[in-house]
Amino acid sequence: MRFHTRKWVKPEDLNPNGTLFGGKLLAWIDEEAALYSIVQLENQRVVTKHMSEINFMSSAKQGDIVEIGMEVVRFGKTSIVLKSEVRNKMTRETIIKVDTITMVNLDSSGKSLPHGKTQIEYVKDRIKKD
Repeated sequence: MRFHTRKWVKPEDLNPNGTLFGGKLLAWIDEEAALYSIVQLENQRVVTKHMSEINFMSSAKQGDIVEIGMEVVRFGKTSIVLKSEVRNKMTRETIIKVDTITMVNLDSSGKSLPHGKTQIEYVKDRIKKD
């Protein structure tokens, strides 16, 4: 799994127990999944269709740094299915795992659109070499 994004846990990210609010963490995961999908599918019109059961394994507190990892599980005709893991850089513990996040590629009218992708592409590979 590649970890693409780091977030610093700030006071506004905390729940009443003084730990990272789960809803904030899920929003970060959803945003990272969207960004990852947009880059892979080369389309800004990508939406979250489904997120599998989640399992909070540990937490983070103010001042901790968390890393969000994404990995492609598979490509569908109009979708990309990802999995995610978030870990606490300070404690080195896994905070949460999400087994499947389904993102759907859309056309300009909001209907699902085949994307034609079958494997991960890196931006460096898309640039034609002279």
